[in-house]
Amino acid sequence: MLASPLAGRIALSIVAIVIAGTIAFALLNLKRGRVDPTEYAIGGRSFGTIFLWVLLAGEIYTAFTFLGAAGWVYLHGAAAYYIPAYGAIGYLVGYALLPRIRRLGAERGLVTAPDLLANYYRSPRLGVLAAILYVVLALPYVTLQLSGLQIVLSSAGYGWLNGTIGAAVAFTAIALFTFTAGLRGTAWASLVKDGLVLAVVLFAGVALPIHFFGSLGGMFAQLQRTNAALLTLPVGDAPLGQVWFITTVLFTGIGFYMGPHSIAATFSARSDNTLRRNAMLLPLYSIVLIVIFFAGYAALLLVPGLHGPAADRSFLLVIARYYPPWVMGFVAGAGALAALVPSSALILASAAIVVRNIVRPAFPGRIDERHETLAMRVAVIAISAAALLAWWLAPETLGSLLLVYYSGITQFLPGVVGAAFGLRLRGIAVTLGLAAGVVTAALLTYVLAHLGFNPGFGGLLVNLLVVAFVEWLAPKTKTSPPMANSSFEAPTTD
Repeated sequence: MLASPLAGRIALSIVAIVIAGTIAFALLNLKRGRVDPTEYAIGGRSFGTIFLWVLLAGEIYTAFTFLGAAGWVYLHGAAAYYIPAYGAIGYLVGYALLPRIRRLGAERGLVTAPDLLANYYRSPRLGVLAAILYVVLALPYVTLQLSGLQIVLSSAGYGWLNGTIGAAVAFTAIALFTFTAGLRGTAWASLVKDGLVLAVVLFAGVALPIHFFGSLGGMFAQLQRTNAALLTLPVGDAPLGQVWFITTVLFTGIGFYMGPHSIAATFSARSDNTLRRNAMLLPLYSIVLIVIFFAGYAALLLVPGLHGPAADRSFLLVIARYYPPWVMGFVAGAGALAALVPSSALILASAAIVVRNIVRPAFPGRIDERHETLAMRVAVIAISAAALLAWWLAPETLGSLLLVYYSGITQFLPGVVGAAFGLRLRGIAVTLGLAAGVVTAALLTYVLAHLGFNPGFGGLLVNLLVVAFVEWLAPKTKTSPPMANSSFEAPTTD
């Protein structure tokens, strides 16, 4: 379809209705009354299977899923298959790990991921370091969502809207929503987001190949003739080759739930079995992810010649060229929610971290619950502004931003696993290992990227070696607190 101001107005009006309707739906379903920090940040530890399902699925249905996965298939072909592969490992890890984290959080009144580390290892310094790293690492993830939002809105405007301004306005709206609604509001918004994204992904991945190539088989037959190299991984340690794929799948899978918003969602669970049921149900989301690859391959054949960040908009270009603007409106509305709602959860988790693990320790005994909740709301606005600034200064392709995020947050794995399973590690060992892992991952990402394996995986190996070395050097008497016995109870029925 030819671009026109009218087409842009139609599509953008639908996007605005989708965003506004989702916010209104979430706000209307909020509890009324006083909101304490636990209710605001982790929903009062009361979420059941449905809310927890959509919150934890926020790691899956994001702007990266919606655009970056298709863009990676467009540019790199089979290398994008790491996305559903790491999810399969992540759910196995989550089944064993998350119930223990939830129980420890409930027993000790924990709200944030740094709470977990500082409390278990009796190390305030570890808590502060973890807090700073978590907030810094949140910026690439939110920047990823903003980049996706910009692509969605500029595509929906058919060239007649400045996507940067549109994304800033929409992001400001979701920041104000998060300021008001907390995690419970984010969970209600996630219900709408996941339903709409699911419908659009199925449309894009199934309807496009059938409409243009007759069937999935017809599309892959044409790919075999024109782009056969993209259907297999490069051999050995070539860039994005087999070594990279294996290390990325293992590394990203085991770090799947290390994000601050994932641990906050874990603390929000009503029971251990709620988390176990989610670990069994979440693979259904990963099956749907495969469908978006079909949209990426279809876009490669229909709009060839895109390079770099332009590939992230490949599937939206197909929608804009071949479908009416109302279809683009619903597709872009789903894409906007896929960027905004996960951003809301991460910004909220980061705000709670800033207040509980940086501000409150600096003013011991001087911040009551009412002021703590207010401080979290203010931190939501401050972190949102910082994310907008980072996005304007350092835009990158969506796939690269996601890998930077995972390279950093997975360095928390030794400390989190040690706490969850009651390992008697010293706080100094975990602290030094975390610092060494993050520095190594950064060097491998920006200085030694040519080595051909996932940089975060190398950082995690160094992290584990440092933890082991410090434990070996330290005196044999151990003072780390043991885990409460209830953390080792067998699964029970709710």
